[in-house]
Amino acid sequence: MPTSTTSTKIRVKIGLTFAPREVDIEVADAEAFIRDFEAAVVTGGVWWVTDREGHRHGLVVDKIAYVDVEPGDRDRTVGFG
Repeated sequence: MPTSTTSTKIRVKIGLTFAPREVDIEVADAEAFIRDFEAAVVTGGVWWVTDREGHRHGLVVDKIAYVDVEPGDRDRTVGFG
């Protein structure tokens, strides 16, 4: 059964300790993404993620500074709300 996190795209930013830029991706299921990240932290090594443009990034887990998951219920008001 689809939930609100699977029906919309959730923006995720991944910061790295050695780079001033972030990896910016959109995911359909934030909870599954978080579970994948937690599993990658336990196993270590390289974690493969795909960005909005379809580029695959191999991220060294030990070099990830933070993972920022946007709330799924965020109101996207444009202009003078």
